[in-house]
Parts: sequence; C-alpha cells; structure tokens
Amino acid sequence: MVDREGRLQGLVPLARLLAARGDEPLSQMLHNHTPMVQIDTDQERVATLAMVHGVNAVPVADGAGRLLGVVPPQALYRVMRREHVEDLHRIAGIRRDTSHILSSMESPPIKRVRDRLPWLLVGLVGSMLATGVVAGFEHILQSYIAVAFFVPGIVYLADAIGTQTEAIMVRGLSLSQVSIGSLLAGELRTGFLIGSILGILSFPFVWVVFGDMRLAIAVVVSLIAAGSAATSVGLLFPWLLAKMGKDPALGSGPLATIFQDVLSLLVYFLTVSLIVL
Repeated sequence: MVDREGRLQGLVPLARLLAARGDEPLSQMLHNHTPMVQIDTDQERVATLAMVHGVNAVPVADGAGRLLGVVPPQALYRVMRREHVEDLHRIAGIRRDTSHILSSMESPPIKRVRDRLPWLLVGLVGSMLATGVVAGFEHILQSYIAVAFFVPGIVYLADAIGTQTEAIMVRGLSLSQVSIGSLLAGELRTGFLIGSILGILSFPFVWVVFGDMRLAIAVVVSLIAAGSAATSVGLLFPWLLAKMGKDPALGSGPLATIFQDVLSLLVYFLTVSLIVL
C-alpha cells in the first residue's frame, strides 16, 4: 500500500486481504513493520531480511521511500542458496565462482587445485610459524615430554571453538545492531565458560594418568585462555573483514585457524613454563 506520492506505507498479506470483510479498510490490515530496502542494497542482506521477518517478498524503494518494485520469492530463494554455498566455500578456503556449484565437483583435478590451494598456501606459512613456536619452547619439551601430549588437543579445541563462533558471526554481523564491544564481551564470557567446562572435565584425567597436579592445572588454565581467545578471534576476523568492505567469510576460516593455532600454542607453553617448570 502506498500514499498519494507513491511512498510505501506497508504491506497487506494476501490471506488477510481475502479473509477481510467487504467494508474493512486497508489501513486495518496493514503491516507497518515490513522490511524495506533500497535499490543498491546488497542482495544477500535482502534475502536475510526476508528470512528474519518471515516474509516472502521484499519491497524496494528509492531514497524518498517511493515504491520501485518488489523482490519476488523465487529471487530470494536463489540468492539465499547461492550465498549459502558461497559462504561454505569461502569459510573452507575454496576460491571459485560458486554459481557453478556442480562443476566444482566435476571439474578436472588441476582446476580443483587452483580453487583450493591459495588459502592452503597461507596455511602452510602459518604451520611454519606454529612449528617455530614449538621449537622456541624446545627446552620445555626436553625437560618434560608429557607436555607435548596435550598440544594436539588444545590446538584442536581452540580451532573448534573458534570455528563455531565464525559460523555464527559470518552472517549474523550483517543483521546485528549490537555494538562490537558488547558482542566481544559476550563471546569472551562464552569462551571462558566453554574453556572452564572443558578444563574441569580434563583436570581429573590429567592428574590421575600423569600424576602431576601442576600439569593438570596448566592444561585447565590453557583451555580457559585458549577458549576465550578463540571466540574473540572468531568474532574479530569476520568483523574486521566486514569493516574493510570485504565478505566476512572470505578469510575467516583459514586465516583465523592459523591465528588460533599459533596463539593457543603460545598460551599453552607460556602457561606450562609458569606453572609446571
């Protein structure tokens, strides 16, 4: 429904219109809180708004609020599917035009390599940095070999916690109206709680199996710190990419994983050096 100057006033659902009495005015059937976008709004945001507000079409207006048209359901479904697949590819570190999703499975091996390799090369550099971190604490490993046994677990859990945050934040940032400070504080608390629970569950195992309470405490502290750091990294990487005008999914997965690996290793070895040795 529009006014005399063509400005959108709201939408009347078809089912409500068909069920209305003959003398019932449109103003009583009007939904005033329908999402409205402008002609230059990103198509992914349009589709997400439709999903959040539970509508199957989104009005498009100009800067003055005059109705220009409507994005139909078919277009919204196509956008949501394409963007969903594209996000999955980008988070996994696969670079390709996802409009040809079938060909990504059927393309020749050399083309698949070109699509997947770029971010993996960044990961190779990150693995060298992680190796350098471990080598820097060689004296700890030589004096207490049991310290090495927990490296894979701590690195994996930090990656898993960070990946969960990235999956939530990559698209949630485009709709959330909460400040980055509030989001970060919430993720820090979430990471702290997750790390604390994992640490408490692992404490008796480490203590009983290795007979070293200080090592068990070091593992607990490392899990708490790594969990808090991982959720923060998982939030900040998509946010920084979005602030730079880039797709938050572009490098969040591979890039954040590298950062989390190096950071969790530093946290673990520094904690061990302070508590155990």
